Amino acid sequence: MTDPATLRDSTQIVLPCGVLDEHREGLEAEFTVTMVEADDGCRIIGSPIEIKAAGDFLARHGVNFA
Repeated sequence: MTDPATLRDSTQIVLPCGVLDEHREGLEAEFTVTMVEADDGCRIIGSPIEIKAAGDFLARHGVNFA
């Protein structure tokens, strides 16, 4: 059976909100994702394909997340 945490990891990226400030517009323009502010940071939510592409975009722009 699939672990729910694994599914969450493939459909969202959680970062401190300040990190997304300069990249938010580019992410929203290039990818089909939803950004939500939560107590533990900002969540970028989307399909596994969009999250992978958004993660690659962030990495190319120097944002480290893991």
